[in-house]
Amino acid sequence: MKLLLAGLVAAVLIVPLLMVYALVYDRQEESERAQEQITRGWGGAQTITGPVLVIPFTDEVVEAETVDGVTTQRRRQVQRELFVSPQQQDIATALDPDRKGYAIYESVVYSGTLEGTARYALTSELERLDIDRADLMFDEAELRFGISDTRGLSDGASVSADGNALELSPGNGPLATGGAGFSAAVTGWTGEQPLDVRWSYGLRGTRSLSLVPRGGDTQWRVTSPWPHPSFTGGYLPEPSQTETGEGGFTAVYPGITNLALGQSLLSVADQPASEGEATQPATIGLVEPVDLYSQVDRAVKYGFLFIGFTFAALLMFDIVGGARVASAEYLLNGAGLILFFVMLLAFAEVIGFGLAYLLAAAAIIALLTAYSAAVLGTWRRAAFIGAMLAGLYAVLYVLLNEETYSLVIGSLLLFAALAGVMYATRNVDWSAVGRNGDEAAA
Repeated sequence: MKLLLAGLVAAVLIVPLLMVYALVYDRQEESERAQEQITRGWGGAQTITGPVLVIPFTDEVVEAETVDGVTTQRRRQVQRELFVSPQQQDIATALDPDRKGYAIYESVVYSGTLEGTARYALTSELERLDIDRADLMFDEAELRFGISDTRGLSDGASVSADGNALELSPGNGPLATGGAGFSAAVTGWTGEQPLDVRWSYGLRGTRSLSLVPRGGDTQWRVTSPWPHPSFTGGYLPEPSQTETGEGGFTAVYPGITNLALGQSLLSVADQPASEGEATQPATIGLVEPVDLYSQVDRAVKYGFLFIGFTFAALLMFDIVGGARVASAEYLLNGAGLILFFVMLLAFAEVIGFGLAYLLAAAAIIALLTAYSAAVLGTWRRAAFIGAMLAGLYAVLYVLLNEETYSLVIGSLLLFAALAGVMYATRNVDWSAVGRNGDEAAA
């Protein structure tokens, strides 16, 4: 009966434990909204593309028209655009990270400088597209730069073609960045010789920077003093040329070719960001070394481990040691264990996860140890409860910081608990539980 009551109390504690889990999710959403406030006016996560050369041209289209049942065809001139990707482009990026705060929340932001070179040429693909060179309007050609959040553009942007400085205009970016960015009109180029472009601009953003590669051969080099980068997306940097340490990181993306991208250098349609793996942007994230919400979330998932161990210890003192533990006392102990996760979340938002974990664990251990002394009748038994909780919290902290062997450690801990219960109850006559003294004697 006592075992059944302890199980029922543990089941009842599912409700507050789930409420704590929901609280963590709610606070994480609040943190994300606060970070949106931080990035407002600064610039969000940025996605950029290298410059694309766009040349208008005239084309003749044939249209069918039906009047009174008679179908006739007519020809008319329309203006279209030829998109020329660079044969080769080199991009160098330097990111200077910082932290900006809003209330008790923080977000990682950066100021960056980007500069690069690109070479364009009209190849034999022009004939494949059935475009006559004479129809190309070179005097209306322009270079288009893609930047997903133009709020992050800072002063000092410059673009030159064949050594001549170009005038910049806002907007009209490539589809890969949703049309956001800026453009520069190209003057004096006739298409007979390759066009060499040099450019640079400053950019502010939050948390990550992505590059949509485009062209025959794209090389990207990124440096930053941030010690905790993450490399994701369709392309990863070359391991032999990538360095990461406490002093920052250097990442090199060498030779992303148009063959790997599956794109032609010349096209009559702009190329939007594709969902295909090959054309996903290369992304560098400036991640936090410890995400406190994910840590607290993982800790809550171990809540029943704490409840199970504590209830098992109380039950052993009840059955084996002769102490009388009421259902309400099980419930109060369980409430104290759940309160730990609420305190951990509240403190972690203010003083950080490590110190918050220490304070919350110390408070709950002291509370439950003192309460157990009254429930179990002696401080010696209460000291066992306190030592067990201290060990559990120490193991949990290791589990939260250990990704690879967390399952192994958790399974060994459960094995040790089961072995301890078996050892403590090895002399209990379970068949006599629930019978009166005369029946047991008979």
